[in-house]
This record gives sequence, structure tokens and C-alpha cells, in this order.
Amino acid sequence: MPKTITKPWDPAEHLNSEEDMAAHLEAALEESDPALVSTALGDIAKAKDMSQIARDAGLGRECLYKAWAPSGNPEFATIVKVVSALGLQLHASPAGARTGTLPHSVQPAVQLGRALQHTG
Repeated sequence: MPKTITKPWDPAEHLNSEEDMAAHLEAALEESDPALVSTALGDIAKAKDMSQIARDAGLGRECLYKAWAPSGNPEFATIVKVVSALGLQLHASPAGARTGTLPHSVQPAVQLGRALQHTG
């Protein structure tokens, strides 16, 4: 029986449109988990080109990779600069308000983020 070869699933490979990227970030924000928001921003930056995002944000590429490493803890100023460089906006709404159903292509990325959050 042949062996099954697998590779790690990378959410960045599935963020193909601006809408997917915005929904990915919005879903992470709805979870109220800073680590998940940080991971989502890293996924989006990777999908768009980390080097270009670093230049647009006025940050070093190494700074972004360090910020979004598993042990990273980006400062809020870094998050705001990167969100702007990504062409996205952060939004606030009352806690009970949901923005709607996520695009089908983004749901696995959110589910994986939740699973990773619980496995440490």
C-alpha cells in the first residue's frame, strides 16, 4: 500500500481575494483572541507578500516575521500599520452583532485557527 504524503495546511494559500482576506480577519476579531487575530494578520500578509507589506507599513521584513512567529507578540502600533498596509480596516460593533456568514473558502482557516488555539 503506497504511503500518503501530506503537507502542512497553509491558510495563506486560500486567501485569494480581498474579500477572503477581510473575512479571515473579521472572523478572527469576532473570536476576541489576540493570538488568533495576530495569526490571521500574518496569514494575510503572507498571502499578499510579506516583503511588500513590510515596506508599505514602514517596517523591516524581519520585524514582521518576528511579530508573527508562534512566540511573537506584535505591538498594537505594528498591527495598525500592517492592517493599513494590507488595505484593510479594523471595525467595532456591539458584542452581540454578527457580521454574517463567512465565505466558504475562509471557514477552514478560521476552524484551523480555533483548533490550533486549543492545542497550544
